[in-house]
Parts: sequence; structure tokens; C-alpha cells
Amino acid sequence: MITAAPQEREHYLNASHGLKSWLLTKDHKRIGLLYLATITLFFFIGGAFATLIRVELLTPQGNLVSSETYNKLFTMHAVSMIFFFLIPSIPAVLGNFFLPIMIGARDLAFPRLNLLSWYLLVIGGAFSLFAMIAGGVDTGWTFYTPYSTTYSNSWVIATALGIFIAGFSSILTGLNFIVTVHTMRAPGMTWFRMPLFVWANYATSLIQVLGTPVLAVTIVLLFLERVFHLGIFDPARGGDPVLFQHLFWFYSHPAVYIMVLPSMGVVSEIISTFSRKAIFGYAFVAFSSVAIAVLGFLVWGHHMFVSGQSLYAGMVFSFLSYFVAIPSAIKVFNWTATLYKGSISFQTPMLYAFGFIGLFTVGGLTGLFLAALGMDIHVTDTYFVVAHFHYIMVGGALMGYLGGMHFWWPKITGRMYPEGWAKLSALVIFLGFNLTFFPQFILGYLGMPRRYHVYPAEFQVLNVLSTAGASVLAVGYVIPMIYFIWSLRYGKVASANPWGATGLEWKTSSPPPVHNFEETPVVTHEAYDYASLMAEEVEVG
Repeated sequence: MITAAPQEREHYLNASHGLKSWLLTKDHKRIGLLYLATITLFFFIGGAFATLIRVELLTPQGNLVSSETYNKLFTMHAVSMIFFFLIPSIPAVLGNFFLPIMIGARDLAFPRLNLLSWYLLVIGGAFSLFAMIAGGVDTGWTFYTPYSTTYSNSWVIATALGIFIAGFSSILTGLNFIVTVHTMRAPGMTWFRMPLFVWANYATSLIQVLGTPVLAVTIVLLFLERVFHLGIFDPARGGDPVLFQHLFWFYSHPAVYIMVLPSMGVVSEIISTFSRKAIFGYAFVAFSSVAIAVLGFLVWGHHMFVSGQSLYAGMVFSFLSYFVAIPSAIKVFNWTATLYKGSISFQTPMLYAFGFIGLFTVGGLTGLFLAALGMDIHVTDTYFVVAHFHYIMVGGALMGYLGGMHFWWPKITGRMYPEGWAKLSALVIFLGFNLTFFPQFILGYLGMPRRYHVYPAEFQVLNVLSTAGASVLAVGYVIPMIYFIWSLRYGKVASANPWGATGLEWKTSSPPPVHNFEETPVVTHEAYDYASLMAEEVEVG
């Protein structure tokens, strides 16, 4: 049983008005909404660049933009989407908003540090926006040397500085989550009663705290070489360009799990709620999040099979890349077992969860192709890699984010969205996504290189299909933006627990009060104890 005192009179949206009260707030819920506004801006900026890329690729001649401009388009698309949308999306928005409530805390451990982390993201984003407006950057989002240290005349330093500053936002958020989970759980909220969303964000925080400093050091070294001409990565000065790749991917492959692990936590919450069952193998799913966080640091070399590293190193990284797939497979199989004989309802969040499972599975299986040395050599730097990456990042991370937004929107705003339009948008996004990126698997296998805007005419049909899919996908993303805003004024008033879920966040009002709970709640049941919940409902009835 979970008990809580009566709610406070004012919820966080009406606690105090005015821009100053928001910019100086220490309320984790308001900070989560500030993050939401920030990352939404970068999502549409990145989407605009993606639109130009797909329009350019409609024809094989490259007649819309120059090669230099095309390099800037895909670089700025990736920088916007990866560093300023996908990495902070679920931890900074949904994690910030719900992690304290889900463990019965009144706020995060360090409220001022939480606000600082948002300001750091904004400052980092401002540097990157300046670079985009001033002329862009053309190195690719990986900033490989010698492009970033010698040949590029674009705004490399400003962009790298923006990412450097945003990295500290990620570190501080992760640190805040770790301390909060360790020290602020409500009475009775043991480690194995925590929601799996909390487990996923905890594992993500470990990666943020341990991995992001490596990227920061790499950016500092890049800055020193580019500005002071030191011989760090440039072989002409005695440097080693492969060293940059080792440093970059040591962070950037775990960063994939920063983007995906929180979505896995969201899917666990949704699957359990809309199948009315406890997650099958709760402990295995919880520990698989930690296993992904740990093993993710051991597989960076599979990005470098064609870099000249030794065959033996390639074989070790190939084996580890297959091994890291096991914890992800555990999650998929356990979600499937949870659905078995469940009382499934096909509400919008559940549609996004199904979409996540299907698309992430395709992305994971194609990742095994890239982990095989022979196959990887054939498809390296082709559109096969682009398709695989987007099936993980967009099909996985973004589907999980949208599922979480639909799942918790009534709790965040106190309003319901139109279910019919929401289901339509989920269907449009799923179909548009597959039409956009599945043809790219074929393009890559046939040998079309990525990052080229001029290509042989025989690839045009598949590129036209991909661009058509991108148009459908764009419509699918705009629809939720419209009805979410519409619901703020016209949506049906949401009850405290519109989905009949079991978590602590559903035991408080919609929207939650300023300090979440007037008194600390007490937890006496296991996570996802739907059997007891239904028994209580029958008894009350």
C-alpha cells in the first residue's frame, strides 16, 4: 500500500507567475519544462536541416546546394539532434520531472545545481546556434581530425565549445540523479521496489558522469591543436589521428546508451501499465540496465575496424559488440513475456512502446551486421550505417520519448490530449519512419556512401522513397505538437491516475503540488503490483 497526505492547495504551474520565477526556479518540475522548451527548439532546428538534406537527395545531380554546404547541413543536423535533443531528452525532461516523485522525494538532491545544468545547456546551445548562423561547421558530428584540426575553415571551435559546455550539463544532471536515488528514497522504497524508469536513469547517470569527461578532454585537445598547432592528432606534427577516434568513441558509443536506456525505462513503465501485469523478471530487467552501462564502455573499437587497428583488437571488439546485445535482448524478451496473457489496452503510449520494440529490434539486429568484421568492411561509411543509427536513435530513443510524453502528459499538465489524433500520429510516425530509413539499408548494401550529395542515377528511386517517407514523418511529428498545445486549454481535465497505474507519481494530483507530497509517502508493496491494486479495487467496489 502507498499512502500520502492530502495535497497542497497550489500545484507547481500556479505557484508563482512571471518569467523571473521560472528563470530562478529550483523546482525540478519547472526545470524539466524549461528543458522541454529548449530541446524542442533544437529538435525543429535539426529537423529543418534534415529536410534540406532529403530535398537535396531527391535528384542525383546535387543541384540544390554545394558540396561544402551539404557537409554543413548534415553536420549541423547531427549536432542539433544528438547533443542538444537526444542526449538530454528523457533524462533532463522526464527524468527531471518524475524521478524524484517516483521515489517519494520532494525534489532532487541539489536543486540549484539542477537549475545550473539547464543554464549550461542553454549556453552551450547558444554557442552552437551562433556557429550555425555565422556559417556552420562542415567536419561531420564526429569532428574527425584532420578535418577539425587543419582543413576546415568553418566554425569548429564555437561548435566544439558549445558541446563542451553542454557536456557539463549532462555530468551535473547525472550526478544529481545518482545522489538523489542513493539518499532520498521514501521509507519502504528499496532498490528492488524502484520503478524500472528510475533504474534506467540511474544507469544512464553512471555513463554521463564517467564518460562525458572523456569527451571534454578530447575537445580540449582538439582546441589546443587547432589554435596553438600542437602535435596531438596531426601526423605532420608528430600526432596520431587514430588517437582522436579512440577518445571520441570511448565516450560516443556509451552516449548511444545515454540516449536509449531512458527510453527502455519508459517502455517498461508503459508495458506494465497497459498490460496490467508486473514486469516479467523485474530484477533481470533492472540489472540489464546496469550491464548495458558497464559493457557500453568496452565496445568503442567496433567503430574503427577500417582505421588500421590490429586484427586481434578487431576480433575482441567484435566479440564484445555481440556480447553487449545480450542485456538489450533480455529487455525485449522480458517485455514480450510481460505481454503474454496480459490485459492489453491499445492506448497511445502503448502504440509507441510497440513501435519502440519493433524499430529498436531492427536497429539492434542490424548492429550485429556492423559488429562482424567482414560485413562491416563492406558497409562502413555507407547508408547502411545511417539507417542502423536512425533505427536506434529515432526508432528507439525518440519513440520512447514520445511514448513517455503521451504517458505522463496528463500528469504534467492536468489535461488529456485527443486520443484519436494521438493514435493517428503514432501510426503516421511509424509508417513514415520505415519508409524513410528502410530503403537506406538497401542503398548502403548496394554501396552508396553516406555524406555524399551526388550519387549514381540507379540509386534515385530508393532516395525518392526515403525523401517521401521523411515528408510523412515530418507530418507525424508536427501533429503531437499541435494537439499538446491545444490540450493545455481545451483538453479534458485529467484525474490523478487516468491510466490506473501503480507508481508513486500517480498517487499525487495532476499536476503535482509544489513539493510533490505534503508528507513523505510510505511504500509497502513491490513495484508494478497490479494484482494487489486490482484486489483493492474489487474490495472497494
